[in-house]
Amino acid sequence: MPAPKKTGRRSLLITSATLLSLSATAPAALAAPTPTSTATPPARMSTVGGARLGQPGTQVDLAPGVPVLPKDITARSWIVTDAESGQVLAAHNAHWELPPASTLKMLFADTLLPRFPKDATHKVAPSDLAGMGDGSSVVGIKEGNTYTVHDLWLGVFLRSGNDAVHVLSAMNGTVRQTVRDMQDHAEELQARDTHVVSPDGYDEPGQVSSAYDLTLFARSGLQKKDFRDYCSTVRARFGGREIQNTNRLLSGDTDVPVYQGIAGVKNGNTTNAGATFTGVAERGGKVLLVTVMHPEKPEHNEVYKEAAKLLDWGFQADGKVSPVGELVPPKSALPSPGPSASGGKDGSGARPVAGSSAQPGSRGAGTAALIAGGVLVLLAGAVFLINRRWPLPDLMRRRSRP
Repeated sequence: MPAPKKTGRRSLLITSATLLSLSATAPAALAAPTPTSTATPPARMSTVGGARLGQPGTQVDLAPGVPVLPKDITARSWIVTDAESGQVLAAHNAHWELPPASTLKMLFADTLLPRFPKDATHKVAPSDLAGMGDGSSVVGIKEGNTYTVHDLWLGVFLRSGNDAVHVLSAMNGTVRQTVRDMQDHAEELQARDTHVVSPDGYDEPGQVSSAYDLTLFARSGLQKKDFRDYCSTVRARFGGREIQNTNRLLSGDTDVPVYQGIAGVKNGNTTNAGATFTGVAERGGKVLLVTVMHPEKPEHNEVYKEAAKLLDWGFQADGKVSPVGELVPPKSALPSPGPSASGGKDGSGARPVAGSSAQPGSRGAGTAALIAGGVLVLLAGAVFLINRRWPLPDLMRRRSRP
């Protein structure tokens, strides 16, 4: 077994001094949003998670004391949620079925990560790399070489490598089998806007997801320690060279600083999808998830800029704004016996829930809250109560990694 690779992991646990500094310098909420999208969402969309989430346009309750949403959010679809409670703080066309690009790899990872030990190895056959789309993002896997599962997942999460996805799919049987497995898992998560055609998220006719569903995939994936570790890795060694995460809120860029408290999760970009991104971050003990799909503004790194604005708003609004919906639990977390969770796209089958060794400086103390301590637990005995949400984080088990 090869020696473990050193990886750099961004921490969600940040010092109180940093938090105080950040709160003092965080930008004030800006004017109400003025979306400029030229595309038109459907008049009727899924209502999984709440009726308002099925309505086109921006859904938010701007009661007195609630900061207004940032201006110049041009994404066709976006959603801001409290990752712990599952409350949807605000959304815009949350259930619009759009091409997901590589953010669909969150579903791929959530489906396949538990199936292979990290130290398992696989020698790449030519057939393993067959069928990748032209211009696919790759990490540089070569036929005839042997890779550990750990290396392959680094390729998936850091470089969005479609070659790594196809090798792992071959290990799972076939690409076709992996697509079926992903679709089954999406249905278990009640992600009814998602239709999987390719496991890597590459543009294919009929392949769609939504900001709501991508957030479900991220929240489910973050239950898994390996998922948390990989999605928060900033840089690592792969094939004798260093690779860096393409998530710019995690690794930074010339026009995008590292977002304080960020810990993943996945970005994407294709011709049909435009830029897509789902991120998780903590500030002041709050953990938020944001998903942004296809900003219309043609600026470099615009998807990250809009995601950062929405996260800033969410941290100011969380605890002040009334939720406009919720992230539903998986079917397996619903009470039994009870109402069927297999309803149609209107969401009528969903049970409602109350309330609507790295290089220096490259590895943080670990990930916290829903990421922290590796623990997101259900109620004792796996009982799901109507006044509780899935998952239930054990916030008392926050601890730093050495």
